[in-house]
Amino acid sequence: MARAVESGRRPAAIAFFAATAWDGNRFPDQHMAERLARKTPVLYVDPPLSVLRTTSGLRGLVSPRIERLTPTLTRVTSLAPPFPHRAFVRNLSHATTRRGARVAARRLGVDVQTVVVASLSPLLDAFPGARRVLYGTDDFAAGAALMSVSQSWLNRREIAQLRSADVVVSVSETLADKWRGLGHPTSVVPNGCDFDHFAQADDSPWPDDVELPGPIAGFVGHMSERIDFSILERVAETGSSLLLVGPRQSTCDWQPMERLLSRPNVQWVGPKPFEQLPSYVRAINVGLVPYADSAFNRGSFPLKTLEYLAAGRPTVATDLPAIRWLDTPTVSMAKDPSEFSHLVVQALSQRPEEKTVAAMRAVAERNSWDLRAREFADLLGLSPDSATDGAMSVEGAIRRTSGKEGES
Repeated sequence: MARAVESGRRPAAIAFFAATAWDGNRFPDQHMAERLARKTPVLYVDPPLSVLRTTSGLRGLVSPRIERLTPTLTRVTSLAPPFPHRAFVRNLSHATTRRGARVAARRLGVDVQTVVVASLSPLLDAFPGARRVLYGTDDFAAGAALMSVSQSWLNRREIAQLRSADVVVSVSETLADKWRGLGHPTSVVPNGCDFDHFAQADDSPWPDDVELPGPIAGFVGHMSERIDFSILERVAETGSSLLLVGPRQSTCDWQPMERLLSRPNVQWVGPKPFEQLPSYVRAINVGLVPYADSAFNRGSFPLKTLEYLAAGRPTVATDLPAIRWLDTPTVSMAKDPSEFSHLVVQALSQRPEEKTVAAMRAVAERNSWDLRAREFADLLGLSPDSATDGAMSVEGAIRRTSGKEGES
């Protein structure tokens, strides 16, 4: 790569069009892009941001924000008209996102040879001639209600996206089987976990806003329609302390949450930064994965399961295909709320032996994001040492820009 840079050739890069903004909750998008950037320069392209949510005003529609996160990872944010995800402005939003990525690549002096899109948005063609990779982090089409997006539009987009992709990757066998059934070869790269981050849970500071007596059963994640609140209610009925950590999605029915929080043994501490999550996992004795049995959840791969295990916490989960795929006795699976609550009470009543904790952590370590990124990179044909020289070139290019282009 050094010889290529010296001779005037631009370093190869990946444009990673994410479904979630970089500074939002940590999802597969951020984890995967961050680790791919250790192998080659990556542009992390945020979903379009409404001009109503920034101080840049109309000037922001002309120039994207470019922010260096690491020497080989650059965040790109393009602004769009108000309500960028609404049907009547969606095409314009996608156009501004494509344009913003191209502007960023040009200013950084990189040659985008691979486009990764972690959604059904029509962005695979953002860089003509680049390899097109569809990254199925969820069964997008099955999540129409959850995302408040038209079901018919998602169904059409799913077919079109699969036809446009050169490489299709799914996080679960369930979703892969669905896409294979539609006639598209699909590789599986399951979700992973930030093992080192959560393995330090017991050494993290105790959270000062947790007021429940131990032992505590805890759920860390989004309060959304994905959750079966009847399961959490049944756990609360046992009298066990129940801690909820995470944001509440706007579409989530408030009544089940209200019933839960009316109990003295239930506490919700709201959303917490990813950096603080090990502290809250430290506070719990048993991790919960109370997902409802839905098509969206059956195609998913819950990150929290592996995060609990990395912290050495016994885990009780609903019977999902991804949980079965892990094939580990360190996670107890339940078929209904009654069995779920029974397993939680049982797990809270006994302290796991050291060898059991070691087995939990071994499962998490075997499923780390580092390993997952290596599998993903292999599908893209990336060499393990391709990032070093590209980093030097990209770092120099960013140094020649203002650092955050498009911001005042």
